[in-house]
Amino acid sequence: MEEIKKHVLDCSNLNCPMPIVRIAKTIRTIEVNEQIEVTATDPAFKADVEAWIRKTGHLLISYAEEGRSRIAIIEKTK
Repeated sequence: MEEIKKHVLDCSNLNCPMPIVRIAKTIRTIEVNEQIEVTATDPAFKADVEAWIRKTGHLLISYAEEGRSRIAIIEKTK
């Protein structure tokens, strides 16, 4: 089984809407089934990323909070 390629995107210390802007820009540069691991510190990041996922149809693989950091793994689906 082939390992899924994961891209790392650090959006720490960026406030809304910049983490979503960076995710949208990065998702256009990767292949379908590849993933982006996004780290953000914006308190609204979870709601923002969930809304963006619903709008775009990509897949939120996981979401976790570790201290101030919020970490989302998003998979490109189309």
